[in-house]
Amino acid sequence: MSQLFSPITLRDVTFNNRLVVAPMCQYLAEDGNANDWHLMHLGQMSMGAGGLVFTEATHVSPEGRITPKCLGLWSDDNERTLKRVVDFCKTHGVARMGIQLAHAGRKASNRTPLNGAGPLAANDGAWQTLGPSAVAYGDWPAPRALDDAGLAMVKQQFVTATERSARLGFDTAQLHCAHGYLMHQFLSPLSNRRNDGYGGTIEGRMRFPLEVFEACRAAWPENLPLGVRVSASDWVDGGLTVDEIVEFAKALKEKGCDYVDVSSGGNDPGQKITLGPGYQVPFAERVRQEAGIPVMAVGLITDPHQAEAIVSSGKADFVAIARGAMDNPRWAWHAARALGAETEYPPQYIRCRPDSWRAAPAVMAPAAE
Repeated sequence: MSQLFSPITLRDVTFNNRLVVAPMCQYLAEDGNANDWHLMHLGQMSMGAGGLVFTEATHVSPEGRITPKCLGLWSDDNERTLKRVVDFCKTHGVARMGIQLAHAGRKASNRTPLNGAGPLAANDGAWQTLGPSAVAYGDWPAPRALDDAGLAMVKQQFVTATERSARLGFDTAQLHCAHGYLMHQFLSPLSNRRNDGYGGTIEGRMRFPLEVFEACRAAWPENLPLGVRVSASDWVDGGLTVDEIVEFAKALKEKGCDYVDVSSGGNDPGQKITLGPGYQVPFAERVRQEAGIPVMAVGLITDPHQAEAIVSSGKADFVAIARGAMDNPRWAWHAARALGAETEYPPQYIRCRPDSWRAAPAVMAPAAE
């Protein structure tokens, strides 16, 4: 029996398989609002790419966006336009739906990748970025260090976005503490040079992310799972380590965290990453074993048998894919066939299931040409 296609329950939510479509920035929102692109992109993923589909990083404030074209959830318009997408996915799709809530911190105010990436110029609408300390990402503009009022403001922005996410009907939410964005910046000694209670040792550096998580957990329905995405290594000498992330995961678990999505890197342009198939899986395995919390593994996981082995050997509870799902939005269907397993199909697409010839003639009737 396939472990990859076995169900798993977190709080009151059961996921019918362990495949997750990871957040994928699309850079096509207007003023944070979702549009037809998001309906198409997430809609097709919800049909058969995995048992859980995440939105792209959805930002809690305008200044927290990576680029001016990033998705947001700070306004009523943001909520209204995203509701159309979520309702479609939940009505017609077969996947649970998740949202990733984010603030880019010092890596905000950027051009989109198709426009060259890198910091916006003043005449292109650049804005003042925020961070734990006035330490720049490489040669980018330095952020303004958050004072007590700024910390309270950001925390409330995450809480408000969490409340909006609950109203939208998401099955799970995830706080983005990875890839060099604001919460990761607090966790890493490379970007957090504070000398107050929010800096110094890992206990101080994880204090603000834990406060934000705790406030969001209180605002999120008790019966629904809430998780966190982390970068388990900065891949830079003197940076954040997997040992510290294990400590963070233990503290998160105590505060009601239901899973940790384990990635790496993104906080320093000098990072030296050793790439290879499943290169981040050992980080996920350590967090799972030492913190005793369910984990998602991600990173160059491209083959169904590889994904099956990760779950069946106990290295992770979920496997997340992104590029593979873009290439094949029916990844879960094809993985199930390769592994001799069953998975869900929307009723409208049931005729393409391999055993569909067994179905009743009314179900099998071909569409009119």
